[in-house]
Amino acid sequence: MSAFQHLSVNQLIQMQSESDELQIVDIRDAASYEAGHILGSVNLTNENLARFIGDADMDLPLIVVCYHGISSQSAATYLNEQGFDDVFSLDGGYSAWHQANL
Repeated sequence: MSAFQHLSVNQLIQMQSESDELQIVDIRDAASYEAGHILGSVNLTNENLARFIGDADMDLPLIVVCYHGISSQSAATYLNEQGFDDVFSLDGGYSAWHQANL
């Protein structure tokens, strides 16, 4: 069984409309994150990873975003292994989100 689930942009929009208790982490570099990111997301880096894991609610859904939806799969697997129960990788990454004009 996969350690994470795939999530489309439309599914993320639906999740956001149903609950404000989502954790969204963006694993892109700081410059890319600053240039544009999903509202409410946190830029997750090697420097703040341990603090994030220590402070986060392991029971809330966790959505991992990267550039195109590839790197987020490995990160989602890792975060699941750290104890997060409900982990998703955004298919198409921030590129898909941006192309949807969100």
